[in-house]
Amino acid sequence: MVMLNLLRPTFEWIRDDFKSNRIRFAIELLAWAISIGCSVTMAATVPTPPLLALYPIWITGCALYAWASWSRKSFGMLANYILLTSIDTIGLIRMLT
Repeated sequence: MVMLNLLRPTFEWIRDDFKSNRIRFAIELLAWAISIGCSVTMAATVPTPPLLALYPIWITGCALYAWASWSRKSFGMLANYILLTSIDTIGLIRMLT
């Protein structure tokens, strides 16, 4: 019961976020799953991770987070994810050429 009371504000915040913009919520959830999936795959396949497969997926996740940041009007997050998308796209291009 005490734990539920401690977590209640968090659950309410998540519910309010979902209600405020369901599409953004779904996009952020997908981007989060992509991020976790890529991280687990990297950790499980070290020292030779499948970068050619992971890079485009990771870049997609960053681009999704960038859109979500823009829709939230969050400059710091938007700048971060645009930069990450750009850096990793350059890295992918360099890997392919």
